Amino acid sequence: MRRTLLFLTVPCLALVFQCRTSDSSNQAKEEKVPEEISYNFDIRPILSDKCLVCHGPDANKREAGLRLDVAESAFQALKENPKAHALVAGKPEFSQAYLRITSKDTALLMPPPSSNLKLTQHEINLIEKWIKQGAKYEKHWAFVAPKKPSVPKVEQEEWPKNEIDYFVLQKQEQKGLKPNEEADKERLLKRLSLDLNGLPPSLQMMDEFLADNSPKAYEKMVDKLLKNTAYGEKMAIHWLDLARYADSHGYQDDGYRTQWPWRDWVIHAFNQNMHYNDFVTWQLAGDLMPNSTKEQLLATGFNRNHKITEEGGVIPEEYRIMYVTDRNDLFGKGLLGVTLECAHCHDHKYDPFSQKEYYQMFAFFNNVKEVGIESVIGGPETYAKKPLMEISNEDVKNILTFVNKQDTSRLIVSVMGDLDTTRKTYILKRGVYDAPGDEVEPGTPKSILPFNNKYPKNRLGLSQWLFDKKNPLTARVYVNILWQEFFGKGIVKTSGDFGMQGELPSHPALLDWLASDFMEHNWDVKRLVKQMVTSATYRQSAVITKEKLAMDPDNILLARGARYRINAEFIKDLVLSSSGLLNKTIGGPSVKPYQPAGLWEGATSGRGLLSVYNQDHGASLYRRGMYTLIKRTVPPPTMGIFDASNRDLCEVKRLKTNTPLQALVMMNDPTVLEASRVLAAKLLQEKTDAKEKVAKAFRLIVCRKPSDKELGVLTAYYDKQLKTMKPETAQKMIAVGEYPLTKNVDKKTLAALMRVVSTIYNLEETITKS
Repeated sequence: MRRTLLFLTVPCLALVFQCRTSDSSNQAKEEKVPEEISYNFDIRPILSDKCLVCHGPDANKREAGLRLDVAESAFQALKENPKAHALVAGKPEFSQAYLRITSKDTALLMPPPSSNLKLTQHEINLIEKWIKQGAKYEKHWAFVAPKKPSVPKVEQEEWPKNEIDYFVLQKQEQKGLKPNEEADKERLLKRLSLDLNGLPPSLQMMDEFLADNSPKAYEKMVDKLLKNTAYGEKMAIHWLDLARYADSHGYQDDGYRTQWPWRDWVIHAFNQNMHYNDFVTWQLAGDLMPNSTKEQLLATGFNRNHKITEEGGVIPEEYRIMYVTDRNDLFGKGLLGVTLECAHCHDHKYDPFSQKEYYQMFAFFNNVKEVGIESVIGGPETYAKKPLMEISNEDVKNILTFVNKQDTSRLIVSVMGDLDTTRKTYILKRGVYDAPGDEVEPGTPKSILPFNNKYPKNRLGLSQWLFDKKNPLTARVYVNILWQEFFGKGIVKTSGDFGMQGELPSHPALLDWLASDFMEHNWDVKRLVKQMVTSATYRQSAVITKEKLAMDPDNILLARGARYRINAEFIKDLVLSSSGLLNKTIGGPSVKPYQPAGLWEGATSGRGLLSVYNQDHGASLYRRGMYTLIKRTVPPPTMGIFDASNRDLCEVKRLKTNTPLQALVMMNDPTVLEASRVLAAKLLQEKTDAKEKVAKAFRLIVCRKPSDKELGVLTAYYDKQLKTMKPETAQKMIAVGEYPLTKNVDKKTLAALMRVVSTIYNLEETITKS
């Protein structure tokens, strides 16, 4: 909820609601029925929302034996009345489906009033025209392999920088919109640096970019940031969310685990520009590859990041089934972008996935050499569960050189490894672990792509199926996730659901072009990232006019730059980097920075290494946000307030909330206050006047030069603090944080400038990508 809403009175809210209701009803009246009705884009969403619960894929819930998602069933004679048909091509007056949705008799009306579902007049008009045009069914758009469309022609030919822009501009021109001008160089550099490195640009980078007036200045900066090792750390964040990486086993005891070498590998893989097909194949089946290496084995830690119980008294098979279920659901949501988990207990209610197909997929992950409970919570020998690998100092020196092993102690990581024999897989009735039904063989949903019998029926074969050029989802889904990373939301807004209940793509031709191009260029991730950030679409100013706000409030047509708050981890990174405190060490064990006392202790069984929070000290306090230790039952509170994932399950899209707690964190968090003190102390050591110190702080934090008005307000605030600051207040302020106090600095002056710096950190613009 926007903060401004908090100040609206009840009468104001009523007025706003009335205005919006009036606006939406007027829009509905004006909404025109298109000339050509598309089943995929016009009719399927209506059926999915209003009809398929009772007339869809789920046989157990199907009413009257009628399926409206399949043409064969929809055109058949009705079981209850063999002389009638739900649909008669070209004749709505003889189509029972149409007659029922327009009936005035509530006993006949569909959907029934008891369902609380109702079709709008516009939806009824669409269905009527579709039937008149022959009621042609189409396979769901996301289940048809993408074909590379030709780049469209546009009127404003001088605007596009690459192919992306032609597709975007075509849509804008159709709606009568024009793109924004390019953002100014300072804001553009901040946007680019945050997006590619998760860090603000340095003063040197800002000065170099502002001074470079060559046509290739922007592209040179893109290449520089892509080569920076911070790129791998930034890109790893979305993958850690998807892979549900955490530093604890989860469940009640929630003991410590040493899965961080897998995180080091992910950073390394992104920095090496490992192509997406290899990147995923190694993680799915590195242990099954011919002549498998230790690095490939480490990559399979991806599928051991799930929660694992250490509690005595559990039923082992129940938990083992939960682990397999987690892997299967991640594969569906994270890699295929479908809600496969909805077929765990019954046939999917909306998508054409049967419960049998769910357990055929399940079979690929059901052969791991694991048990439901291996050990109760204990010492270092419990920090990984079998199958596991040990990483020796010799490995780190010669093979796994990217693993930041900091001592000689034993290091173990949970990885994948299959049984020597095949474990049988059964359909579990209602999804219950001890209610096996029919036996199934490994397989994939036919509606996506039938499994090729040439592939081995194991995880390696599943990976080959995933990267088959005929697979309609793999490329589209990852292209969409990356688009979301740089534009705030995906071309398909529901990035974890490309199925019937998911949103339709805002730019379907662009999505198919990018997916096809991604595959043609051998799944090259860095190339795709560069395509996106060098487009004119990405480089637009985020300034919004009243006209554009009225026409396109959600920026679906991309006629302006994206503007949204940066991720939780990058807020910490920005604060540490701008103050000069950032420890740039890559990889290694997770760290425990400042945290309010008593949180872990108030939610623990009292057993294990993580029952008490022992804060780290020294350089560990200033590591990047991504290295903060994540205990699943009590995730880092500051990061949680800024919508970081708690890593319980696969997450492909974070929430974006706006709450007063976020402002309170920026005002009171020890990391922010300590950074304010350290930066203020550095500025006071420079032989410059107050205005120059404030201006430099502003540039370091906001990444642009302040306006005269901004500089005047902040300098006046500094002068006021100097006059009114009490010695005891100053002493209390500068005592925050463990970083040593600078010698020979006046405490009152330091506290006054610290307040100014803290104020700059609290600006909305500071933590916003705009």
